[in-house]
Amino acid sequence: MDARVSELFGSGNGHGSGSQGVASNVKPGNAFGMGVTPKKASAKNKKAKARSFRNFKPSNNTPYLPPEAEEGNIEYKLKLVNPTQYRFEHLATQMKWRLQEGRGEAVYQIGVEDNGMLVGLSEEDMRASLKTLHKLAEKVGADITILREREVDYDSDVPRKIAEVLIRKVPDDQQFLDLRVAVLGNVDSGKSTLLGVLTQGELDNGRGRARLNLFRHLHEIQTGRTSSISFEILGFNSKGEVVNYSESRTAEEICESASKMITFIDLAGHHKYLKTTIFGLTSYCPDFAMLVVSANTGIAGTTREHLGIAMALKVPIFIVISKVDLCTRATVERTVRQLERVLKQPGCNKVPMVVSSTDDAVTAAQQFAQSPNNSKEQEELMQQLTEFQVDEIYTVPEVGTVVGGTLYSGICREGDHLVVGPTDLGQFHKLTVGSIQRNRSACRVLRAGQAATLALGNFDRSLLRKGMVMVSPEMDPTICWMFEAEIVLLFHAKTFHKGFQVTVHIGNVRQTATVEAVYGKEELRTGEKAVVCFRFIKHPEYLKVGAKVLFREGVTKGIGHVTKLQPIAQYQPSQSDEEV
Repeated sequence: MDARVSELFGSGNGHGSGSQGVASNVKPGNAFGMGVTPKKASAKNKKAKARSFRNFKPSNNTPYLPPEAEEGNIEYKLKLVNPTQYRFEHLATQMKWRLQEGRGEAVYQIGVEDNGMLVGLSEEDMRASLKTLHKLAEKVGADITILREREVDYDSDVPRKIAEVLIRKVPDDQQFLDLRVAVLGNVDSGKSTLLGVLTQGELDNGRGRARLNLFRHLHEIQTGRTSSISFEILGFNSKGEVVNYSESRTAEEICESASKMITFIDLAGHHKYLKTTIFGLTSYCPDFAMLVVSANTGIAGTTREHLGIAMALKVPIFIVISKVDLCTRATVERTVRQLERVLKQPGCNKVPMVVSSTDDAVTAAQQFAQSPNNSKEQEELMQQLTEFQVDEIYTVPEVGTVVGGTLYSGICREGDHLVVGPTDLGQFHKLTVGSIQRNRSACRVLRAGQAATLALGNFDRSLLRKGMVMVSPEMDPTICWMFEAEIVLLFHAKTFHKGFQVTVHIGNVRQTATVEAVYGKEELRTGEKAVVCFRFIKHPEYLKVGAKVLFREGVTKGIGHVTKLQPIAQYQPSQSDEEV
């Protein structure tokens, strides 16, 4: 939405509630939330805010929202009182369209004209409109939740209100709506403890009990530091109520009773595990990144680095300040000011919005909701040939080889015949998909953008590695040893030149590559741009033009995108192909 929504709904609840933020009962600390919006948008918002309070005639002070958009999931309705049957059917069709645009979610602004003018409704009309909205939602199989109501200043003796209503419907071909959130932050900032409290529904004991269920290795339990990527789920039912592991629920029960599922990707904070953190951000395609900052230490260690990587990959960010119960108010405010300074710097160019009330949270969420792919992009990806990125490989007793990852495009079903590769020789092996699981529950069909694990039966695990892709046999994948990328050198101690070796991250690909050539220049220094030719040193990879590139070596870091591929000869299926 727009800053004008914040102006309208936010005043009256104010920012005076201190550290009672979005996750106010979480330990460590009562957490602050801080949303981050692009600076360009803010300039428009400032102008819009100035415009929004110009006086209307005959009204003395009637603010307004931006005019209603034809596309998107936001609908304005002045009132919905006793519609005719024909009108009711039309409204139901319109609701289906808005839900489709929002991938299962739509927001209705009641008491608002199509041009954005906030007229408001009397108590009686508002009640009748919400009743009609309930009936419409029932007809399309959706649920409604009133997000907030507020009186508006309008020329009338009768108080007039507007209401903001969330409509949610799980699409017929899906079990639940799905979002992925990568959790970033410096070591010891409280990431795993925060997730433990959210997903388990129990407060921490002050000594790290909440995080124990998230750890996967003995050394993580012993040191209290995450070194691997773990996944935690938090569900919400159709009424917006939390569904988690409290009340001894299993993962299957959470999936069955949730209409919306958030998968938290818990990443490592320590610098020596940076490659794992980058892999989690590039490979798992998170919709959002949550940066956890400890109030008592502020911006320290890898915080700045994690923020920079998320911004370089254009992942929308929100910040949670933890451990505020361990600090004085002055210390918390100092940390908030420190974050605001960093976010406003030219490199970040963001406008921070402090979230300290429910209204602030709703406003920030609406601005963020524009970020995930819209329904049209999803439809287009689903029409393409199947491409599944392999991120994890397991061997499960009585099941066999299992791969985890994300379906980049197409549709994948049980029993589908795919090919997986490339091998060290650039070849692909045939395989058959057995069962599919999403969030630990069975799933028959996987759609573009969804993460899942696929059982491959007795397929030889030694033929697989992270970074491979499983694609439709009809696809002609481009396999290459060498590729060109337009890059920006973010930081380098000396000069970047031919022969330099870096670790390259491109989607789920992570491999060391040598700089074969720097076009137009002998060498690069910090902040300079150039087109560079890289060569993988171990095995060829499957790449696409336009893919984001992130490379590092020690303190050296750079970003860019693939501009040209130098494919090896057209791939030939290997002699040892196995049909499972």
